[in-house]
Amino acid sequence: MEFKDSFFEKVEKKTKVNKETILNLAEKLQKGNMKDPQTLQSVINTLSEITGKKVSEEQQEKIIKTIIDDKVPKNVGKMF
Repeated sequence: MEFKDSFFEKVEKKTKVNKETILNLAEKLQKGNMKDPQTLQSVINTLSEITGKKVSEEQQEKIIKTIIDDKVPKNVGKMF
């Protein structure tokens, strides 16, 4: 078994999110146009499904607008 597989197994045990879902999300983030509303909506929907948190249409619009307008804080880690 490769290191990568054992890593994904640990993540799946903790989060209940499988390797394929994680890799698909990573691919969307890497290859997607993060200024395209449809791409952003797809990423938001995927994250919503993964986390089990419902994101309203209004929340999605706010998130998308914030990202497109480059208003995302540069140091997100300090927000929490």
